[in-house]
Amino acid sequence: MGLQTMSSIATVHLPAPRGFQNPERITEREQMLLTEARVQPLVEWAEALVARRTAKNPDILVPRFDPADAGVEARVLVLLEAPGPMTNVGNHRPGSGFISVDNDDRTAETTWHARNEAGMHTGALHWNIVPWYLGAAGVQHPTAEEVGQGAMELRRLLPLLPDLRAVILAGNYAQNGWAKHVAPFVSDGPLVLDTWHPSPLAMTKPERREDLFRAFRRAASVAG
Repeated sequence: MGLQTMSSIATVHLPAPRGFQNPERITEREQMLLTEARVQPLVEWAEALVARRTAKNPDILVPRFDPADAGVEARVLVLLEAPGPMTNVGNHRPGSGFISVDNDDRTAETTWHARNEAGMHTGALHWNIVPWYLGAAGVQHPTAEEVGQGAMELRRLLPLLPDLRAVILAGNYAQNGWAKHVAPFVSDGPLVLDTWHPSPLAMTKPERREDLFRAFRRAASVAG
């Protein structure tokens, strides 16, 4: 039984990638953020994260969880490196403000296709090992300290996801951060799947794309 049969979670993702090219779709998500019960604990968690980090970085920007995702009902956590430019509404080319497969960029587009091919239309939650915005993707990577701090925040997030069955670690930063700062504190945890980051810089060979898609298929089978 695939994730698409999970009746407790509405299927609200769009039927094609880059859906946030239409500003109306972003407005819909902003309204959902206020009403979807399954995401409210994560909204509160993110607000507490910002409060903790503001003293060190008063300009910290943490993009929002996508309320079309599974929220606290997530069975699969997809973890990348750090928020990309199209999550930042303040950029010259404004982003959505969400961590979402519907963002208007190639990384989100590849992730959308991986989820779609796996039949993972519900049950997933997308986030990053470093949850705050660092700058343009591919230009500013997180430092070891930032990965450690982000992973510490992730350890605070995981107890809010009691149904989690699989974690997809996409890219070296997510994998290293989990292995060093999260795995030692998680016993009898979810299945952990290492794969490539879905960015254009990583998706340069067909076998890398297939490895990514295979991880999503495996996660979907475990979480079904």
